[in-house]
Amino acid sequence: MSDHSFLSRLPLRAARWSATHPWRAIGGWFFFVLVAAAMAFVVPTQQTSDADYRLGESGRADALVAAGSFPGGQVESVLITAGDGGRLDPTEVRAASRDLRSRVASLPGVRRVTDATWNPERTAALVDVQVTDAVDDATPVQRATAAVAAAHPELSLREAGDISVNTAINDRVAQDLHSAEGISLPITLLLMVVAFGAVIAAGVPVLLAVTSVGATMGIAAPLSHLIHAESTVTSMIVLIGMAVGVDYSLFYLKREREERAAGRTTLDAVEIAAATSGHSILVSGAAVVASMAGLFLVGGATFDSLAAGAIVVVVISVIGSVTVLPALLVTLGSRADRPRVPLLWRLNRRIGAGGLSRRILAPVVSHPVAALTVAVVAVGALAAPALGMKIHDSGLQTLPASIPQVQTLRQMAEEFPAQGTTATVVVHGTTAEQPAILGALHGLTTTAAGTASFDAAGRDAIQTSPDRQTVQLSLPIPWSAADPRSEQAITDLRDHLLPDALSGLSVQHAVGGEVATSMDFASRQQSRIPLVIGFVLLLTLV
Repeated sequence: MSDHSFLSRLPLRAARWSATHPWRAIGGWFFFVLVAAAMAFVVPTQQTSDADYRLGESGRADALVAAGSFPGGQVESVLITAGDGGRLDPTEVRAASRDLRSRVASLPGVRRVTDATWNPERTAALVDVQVTDAVDDATPVQRATAAVAAAHPELSLREAGDISVNTAINDRVAQDLHSAEGISLPITLLLMVVAFGAVIAAGVPVLLAVTSVGATMGIAAPLSHLIHAESTVTSMIVLIGMAVGVDYSLFYLKREREERAAGRTTLDAVEIAAATSGHSILVSGAAVVASMAGLFLVGGATFDSLAAGAIVVVVISVIGSVTVLPALLVTLGSRADRPRVPLLWRLNRRIGAGGLSRRILAPVVSHPVAALTVAVVAVGALAAPALGMKIHDSGLQTLPASIPQVQTLRQMAEEFPAQGTTATVVVHGTTAEQPAILGALHGLTTTAAGTASFDAAGRDAIQTSPDRQTVQLSLPIPWSAADPRSEQAITDLRDHLLPDALSGLSVQHAVGGEVATSMDFASRQQSRIPLVIGFVLLLTLV
């Protein structure tokens, strides 16, 4: 108690006030939680948009395409193959495609349904359903495809596209995260019962964690108008909030019970816990906030959103641990050890305070050099795979193969390379420059197809914006997005092929697409990692 540093005095002063005004502290905390949680219903959450994810040259390409207001919209594709896996009957394919067009063309948001396009081997055909950007549900198209498939049993019709795949992935992620959320609460409560051997003592950390999470959920709504919220940030807040909220309360409550068991009054026990465990909570919380703040230096919507959510829930958990928790402990007193779970209570009493930690730490304290050596080697072995880690954005090859739409997209990419990995070349200039730009891009398609890095482009590869100032070209790449040769193709296109094709033209140009986006993402990560590490170490030291 002789340490009078700021970090020691702050939790001690907060604990003294809360312990001497317990009902004010408890009432104030729950009022704060209710007001904060109400914000989620009053203030709409601002979700991230495509523009938030733009990075580097691929981001500039995407911005040019968006500014050009291209009429292409979104595409949901229907893959037609023979039911037995053999060659297709052209008559049956034409009949199925006519049936599909009649069912789909009148659906809301559908702009155009193309004729069936054949692959060179004549083993697959593809029908594209072009929809407006306002469409966010592919269910009507999927139902129409299923109806056509039922009417033509000799054929296999499968539908996939950006809308349906994004929906399937979001549903899978939401399902997995909700499962984790549902499991975390009962498991956490069970572990607390095992740790304390008493129901009320086990419930106090869980109560603080749940209220901290609820308050953060509400505050996240207005915060999202400054830092747009990722769709997964809510689940991340729940998981981190439950972890740190329980952890910090556990520090405090265990120490208070130990001091009370040693014969001190509840008020004295709370003050000792505040000066010791409260200090640890502040230091731990500050370290977590410093680490999360480093993500802001990486940049990007994902890291900004996750960092903001994590920092808020940790700060609120720390505040609750050093304010309302002492008030709850003083109010409950010895009743925190009720009702007891007989077997677990006796086991905890037999182990004694710090029994397990003493057994674990005794050899470490006795042989510090050996313990340090073993720890460094173990941590180094666990970290070694990171040296060969390849950073890239998620793509078709990294998506879960168990999702039917992903399987369909992969087969489409195999049967129709132009539907798979592509590079998007975007050129912006004046209307007067358009003939020269179109000529340059037509020459680029021929030059690119003459290399081993690109396949021949389709007839719709070049598109011009309505204002005739922006042109985009799609160049198929014959490898998957994760293949190093695809990255080399983008590098060659950016450094040589495109500049050579546009030589003499004073226009804006950029190369985007899945591979280019992944490369720009990885480049940003690699360039910022040293800065992040230095920032976190410096801030933690301070």
